[in-house]
Amino acid sequence: MKVIEPISSHFYFGGCDTVQLAKKYGTPLYVMSEDYICERCKEIREDFLKKYENTKAVYASKAFLTMEMCRIIEREGIGIDVVSGGELYTALKAGFPMEKVIFHGNNKTLEEIEMAVKNNVGRIVVDNLYELELLNSVAQAFGKKMKILFRITPGVDSHTHKYISTGQVDSKFGIPLKGNIINEAIKKAIDSSNIELMGFHFHVGSQLFDNSSHIKAVKILVKLMNDMKESIGFITKELNTGGGFGIYYFEGDESKPLRYFTDAIMETIKEECHKYDLLMPTVIIEPGRWLVGEAGITLYTVGSIKEIPNVRTYVGIDGGMPDNPRPALYGAKYEVIVANKMNQEKNSLVTVAGKCCESGDILRYDLKVPKLEAGDILIFKSTGAYNYSMASNYNKIPRPAVVMVSNGIDRLIVKRETYEYLLRNEL
Repeated sequence: MKVIEPISSHFYFGGCDTVQLAKKYGTPLYVMSEDYICERCKEIREDFLKKYENTKAVYASKAFLTMEMCRIIEREGIGIDVVSGGELYTALKAGFPMEKVIFHGNNKTLEEIEMAVKNNVGRIVVDNLYELELLNSVAQAFGKKMKILFRITPGVDSHTHKYISTGQVDSKFGIPLKGNIINEAIKKAIDSSNIELMGFHFHVGSQLFDNSSHIKAVKILVKLMNDMKESIGFITKELNTGGGFGIYYFEGDESKPLRYFTDAIMETIKEECHKYDLLMPTVIIEPGRWLVGEAGITLYTVGSIKEIPNVRTYVGIDGGMPDNPRPALYGAKYEVIVANKMNQEKNSLVTVAGKCCESGDILRYDLKVPKLEAGDILIFKSTGAYNYSMASNYNKIPRPAVVMVSNGIDRLIVKRETYEYLLRNEL
């Protein structure tokens, strides 16, 4: 067999030449590293699940969900958190064990609740009293008893973008600890014939580099556990501490190992439970972005190059806002490289513009690169989370394909959409 030598000027990912991947599958192209995903899962097992008793980990699948991802996560021994009927259906079609699924959402529809109950989802995180009553009636109709957690808004402000901060008092998520709402909710749950309340859930925000928000929230939740034990005799069996662990996107991001967050969470729960003479609950974490964010890259092909003298040079690519809305939504920044010119000097300053009919469709301002030409391949790093899952068909642009790579082998896991596919539901 002929041995193909690596090309030094090309960027390799998961052992694969990304320039060749672009030729084989076309661009834009999402590429995911199975090796990286498995390394993260191993870190979860070694530094959390094996290190501490009575712990569970579930993958927050809204970050990136395909049937192949479900199969990888199941193989790695981790559960899945879903937030919609579509995500639940994906897990079902992939044959994911329903007892390892946690169903979130602030306004689950009747249809979604019926799907969850019918298929025996392991836990439902109840967001409000309306949902509690609806779930109990559905469970009663199906002759089942559903295990739930209440999502609590702990009133903790996290240092992150306001669109991904979720633990503050003024939040669309969860039951606030102001007033008597949570007491009423717990009493209703206990009195509900087809509900078994297991405990509580919180999520303080996303893309966090500091564990102080988690520590504050844990202290608030353990106090709630004690208050509920003393006032109505409710014993908390499970405490879900969410996720939100930050990853590296751009200079200035100081990502931490999982244990930086989980050790602090577990030590605080242990100390607080000892203080209140409470039994340690089963502790659950929900990493999503942390697990897949750095496992993904996106490939684009350079097209037009428009130089405005003494102003700016715009480099047009064949993707943009539809496949990566995060720069427009959050002002997100990414590291960018030229896959076919890795060993060339970066002597040009350009702005990378998407192809949408929107002035805001800019993926990166003021990027230093080698001299670019039409046909060059740009790579945006750390696009594994919230890129494929948030992609749209704006301007009737088909969504990209997704390729999984591992040890130099590539395989297609999501086909590229066609124009015909775009019109499949139109009459």
